[in-house]
Amino acid sequence: MKMYIVVKNEIPDELIPVIAAHASLACYLQFKDDERMIRWINGVFRKVVCSASNDVFEKLKNEGDFICLTESVLDNIEVSLAFCPRDEYPKIFKYLSKWKPSGQKK
Repeated sequence: MKMYIVVKNEIPDELIPVIAAHASLACYLQFKDDERMIRWINGVFRKVVCSASNDVFEKLKNEGDFICLTESVLDNIEVSLAFCPRDEYPKIFKYLSKWKPSGQKK
């Protein structure tokens, strides 16, 4: 099981660690009574942080069981989606790039 955290490509690198931490906690709090979350939190609780274009970010909102976070220092724009942990994800998740700071090759 794993939790996917998806951040928009346009977000400055220095904000990503805090955004990912907030997303993980917000997702846990949103789904803490969900059977999948309970299994995940009592197991290894793997997380994957990926980046996505605005278009893909919007498409991911159709996948359900997620929480969308905004960032106050960026005028409250949507910055990340955190998905309730699950064993299997739709195919679109396989094509997401893992997040890496801009200075590193992907």
